[in-house]
Amino acid sequence: MTSRNDTFARIGVIGAGAWGTALANVAARAGHRVDLWARDAHHIAAIARDRANTQKLPGIGLDANVTPTGDHADIAAADLVLLVVPTQSLRGVAQTFAPLLKPGAPVVVCAKGIEQGTGLFVSDIIAQTMPERPPAVLSGPSFAHDVARGLPTAVTIAASDAALAERIGAALATPSFRLYHSDDLRGVEIGGAAKNVLAIACGIAAGRGLGASAGAALVARGFAELTRFGRAFGARGETLMGLSGLGDLVLTCGSTQSRNFALGVALGEGTPLAKASGGKLAEGAFTASAILDLARKHHVEMPISQAVDAVLAGRLDIGGAIDALLARPLRGEG
Repeated sequence: MTSRNDTFARIGVIGAGAWGTALANVAARAGHRVDLWARDAHHIAAIARDRANTQKLPGIGLDANVTPTGDHADIAAADLVLLVVPTQSLRGVAQTFAPLLKPGAPVVVCAKGIEQGTGLFVSDIIAQTMPERPPAVLSGPSFAHDVARGLPTAVTIAASDAALAERIGAALATPSFRLYHSDDLRGVEIGGAAKNVLAIACGIAAGRGLGASAGAALVARGFAELTRFGRAFGARGETLMGLSGLGDLVLTCGSTQSRNFALGVALGEGTPLAKASGGKLAEGAFTASAILDLARKHHVEMPISQAVDAVLAGRLDIGGAIDALLARPLRGEG
């Protein structure tokens, strides 16, 4: 009888950032041979030399079954491919690898966002660039350092084909990394994208010193926004209430391990936007305008996300954004 690990004997991870490295370690612990790919030859060479990604994930060693590589052929040989690159880079990377991948090898997107300009979710980008491969999406409350250290984590793996999602979830599962499978692909994508924008708002409130009560109110009202937006796209309520929705929102809105929350804190403390990210990518900064464009087209009210977008675009200062939210008309909760 074939074991679950034989189904995807070789896994390719595209993207050697913190999250890509953490997921490579997870896949290796689950019993797979893993190739961790990055474009930057110096970065890959350093990971191979140190057996650690000291630049992106300091203090965490690379599992013995993970091979750092810059060779496209190694990914082409994979039975399962994890795309762990920023949403705004996803199209270009997918176009590069689309003609190279093994026939039938599923592709899992491990990014959370919406493409600027097109307003497409990550699964739609894969549908355009790799039309023969039904996309899957991995999302949920997870910090790279926690996952890499083997701390208990639960996430969601989603695909329109529920059986595919279940197979991938079983293949990547370890005693400390649990994957719940879902066929609500859009709901899982929306939770991951929207929570990043809302985390910036919560960070701003924390950096401004507005207190825990304001932070809790932002999380609650932010979740109402996320839910309204999700319902407009047919997302299921249980998905939005689950790991990839409410779970990820709670995690991201309360810790400076979150790049989006940390960006908001810096902005709330008065750091100029150009320096607030500290050189780290915060997906919510790119998602804010894209999600609002979609919200307007679907007549969804998202005042917190709108305030974040106005701050990021320089249309409002922090004080003006807070005043605008506080001045909103009183209404029934919902």
